[in-house]
Amino acid sequence: MDAPRIERLPDDFTRVLCVVAHPDDMEYGASAAVRRWTRTGVEVAYLLLTSGEAGMQSPPEVVGPLRAIEQKDACAAVGVEQLTILDHPDGTLMPTLELRRDIARVIRQFKPDVVVTGSWDVEAPWGLNQADHRAAGLATLDACRDADNTWVFPELATDEGLPKWGPTWLLVTGPAQPTHGVEVDAEDVAASVASLSAHRAYLADLPDHPKPAECIPEMLQGQGQALGVPHGVLFRAHRLR
Repeated sequence: MDAPRIERLPDDFTRVLCVVAHPDDMEYGASAAVRRWTRTGVEVAYLLLTSGEAGMQSPPEVVGPLRAIEQKDACAAVGVEQLTILDHPDGTLMPTLELRRDIARVIRQFKPDVVVTGSWDVEAPWGLNQADHRAAGLATLDACRDADNTWVFPELATDEGLPKWGPTWLLVTGPAQPTHGVEVDAEDVAASVASLSAHRAYLADLPDHPKPAECIPEMLQGQGQALGVPHGVLFRAHRLR
């Protein structure tokens, strides 16, 4: 049986909101697509649901602020100027109504055409998916619908002046069965490498982690092959509107 055809993602959008659990989650390849978008005039914002404070061996009160600094550098490498980091607990994230409300709030504030998040599948192409990643993806999926529903979290409109807003696309990174892709070039690949390399202290805490300059180009080359181009980023795309 032939593999499913991967389509090129339409580029008729102006704002993208990327919602992930931790600092560094966007940097494993998806940041190449972000760089592609920002250098063509698309406004991209990042929403991190935790500060990643449980992701290193140092005390959380030290790690959280450190990782925020590194994430700012990672954002700068791919042209992202708007970074929001929420204070939900790293390591025990759950897809609660509170989390959905917080994501829906930012969707209504930023008014993205596209929302990007990670896979909520238990099994991912690289292995078993981490719990926070699953919770973030599932909460983001629900929040996209919540943000576009007058009667879900009505206080966002009545108390905060944020009327409903619905994104057109939900793009899921790291899917087992991708549907769409974005071609990226050498400049985008280099920016993606730089964005992951910006997490200096985090990577130093992982001595067996492959070097970004080695793993990111290889990853993007593999995804590009599925799209029929030298390098690419693949998503499972859901059209919501």
